[in-house]
Amino acid sequence: MTDPKQNDPVETPEATTAAPEAEAAPVDPIVALEAEKADLKDKLLRTLAEMENLRRRTARDVHDGRTYAVTAFARDMLTVADNINRALESAPKDAAEGPLKALIEGVALTERDLIKTLERHGVKKLEPVGQKFDPNFHQAMFEAPSEHPAGMVSTLVQAGYAIGDRVLRPALVGISKGPAKAAPTEAKANGAAEG
Repeated sequence: MTDPKQNDPVETPEATTAAPEAEAAPVDPIVALEAEKADLKDKLLRTLAEMENLRRRTARDVHDGRTYAVTAFARDMLTVADNINRALESAPKDAAEGPLKALIEGVALTERDLIKTLERHGVKKLEPVGQKFDPNFHQAMFEAPSEHPAGMVSTLVQAGYAIGDRVLRPALVGISKGPAKAAPTEAKANGAAEG
C-alpha cells in the first residue's frame, strides 16, 4: 500500500514566504490614483511651461527676424552712404551759381534721402561727437587734446551705424585727452611778466 503522506503536496519555504508578502502589501486604489494624478499634473504643468517658453522664444525670434532682416543689405548700403558723403566733402564750397551748385544740392538731397530710408528700416546713424567714448559703439583711432573733457569723443573720422540695438559698423572716432596745457615756457613768461 501507498503511504497517504506521500501524495500530499509538500510546502516549500518559497511558497510560504511569497504568500504573506503579497497579502501584506495590498495597493490601495485611491493612493494609486492620487499618485497617478500628481504625476499627470506635474507632466501637464511642465508641458505648459515648455509651451509658454516656446511661445516667447518664437515671438522673440519673429521680432528679431523683422528687425534685423535687412542687416546684410544695410551693411552694403553703408558704402554708398560713405561715398556720397565723400563726394559732398570734396565739392568746392564756393560754387554759388550754375550747374555745379545744382549738382551739389542734388547729391546732398540724395544723401538725406538715403539716410531717411535707412532710418525707416531701423538703421540709425551714430553721431558720437561730445559723447563719452563707448567701445561698444565707437572705435578709437587716435587720442589728442581738445576742448572736450578727457575720455569724450572729440572727432568723427567715419560715421557709425546701428540697427536696433546692434552695431552695424562702429563709428571711427578721435578721443579727447582734455584741454591742451599751456607750454612751460609760456607759463614762465606769464609768471615773470606778472611779477
